[in-house]
Formats: sequence, structure tokens, C-alpha cells
Amino acid sequence: MSTLFAIATDYREAAAKLADLDLPPEVIADTLESLSGDLEHKAQNVAHLVRAIEADAAAAKQWAKDATERAKAMEARAERLREYLAGALASCGIEKVEGPGVRLSWLKSSAVVIHEPGLLPAEFMRQPETPPPAPDKTAISAAIKAGREVPGAHIEQRRNLQIA
Repeated sequence: MSTLFAIATDYREAAAKLADLDLPPEVIADTLESLSGDLEHKAQNVAHLVRAIEADAAAAKQWAKDATERAKAMEARAERLREYLAGALASCGIEKVEGPGVRLSWLKSSAVVIHEPGLLPAEFMRQPETPPPAPDKTAISAAIKAGREVPGAHIEQRRNLQIA
């Protein structure tokens, strides 16, 4: 079976050859119409494949979103259970528990607690990096449509293939 590219190439070549011949327009139209059937059939098949791949991509995105939400829920549940376990051990004064595949013990650590961020000196504050400026295409489009010239930008008409 030929590819869409091969069929389209054959169609263009046939159209160019027919244009060079001294044939009545009806003969040229009939010949090209017979060739376009294969092209249209193949184009429809490719469009169906595009739809299927887009549906798979949407399903994969949804799966990833659902998996991320499940992972966050599991992490939150694990943290709640960790706090529950720590509370139970601490309330009983238990310092160590050992068993098959698990060992529980307390680890001393320190943490900085910020109780009034407004009182911190500037030297202890991190300044987030500002994002670089980016073109506002909506504003540029509105300005050009209103008749303004915007250096470095223009509106171009495009054709986007719609598969419905």
C-alpha cells in the first residue's frame, strides 16, 4: 500500500504532466478525480490515526494527573501515619523498636522556625529571580488590528487542518 506522501507526489506529477498535454479540460479533471480518490481515502485513514493518537495522548495526560493525585494522597496518608506512630511512641516514652524488617528510633535534629518574617533583616531574605519579559501576543494582536504598527511583529494568516 502506498503512503500518503507517495500518493500526493503521484497526484502532483500527474497534474503537471496533464497540464503539459493538449487535452480537453474534462479529460484532465476526470483523470485527476480518479487519482484523488486514493489520496482522499489515505488522507481519511491518516486523519483517523491522528484522532486515535490524540485520544491516547489525552488519556495518558489524564492517567498522569490521576497518578499524581494518588501519589500525593498516599504521601499525605503516610505522613499522617508517621505522626500517629511518633505520637504513640512519644506518649509511652518508647525510644527504640526493632522487629523483622523495621527499626524505629528517634533522631535528634534542629530546625529554624520563623515566627515573625517581617522582623527578619534583609540580608536573611532571598529575593526570587524575576521572570524575563515575554511578548504579550494578545496585546500585540489588538494593537495591530487597531491599526498600530508594532515593530518586530506582524499578523499572519494561517491554515490549520481541522479533523472533525
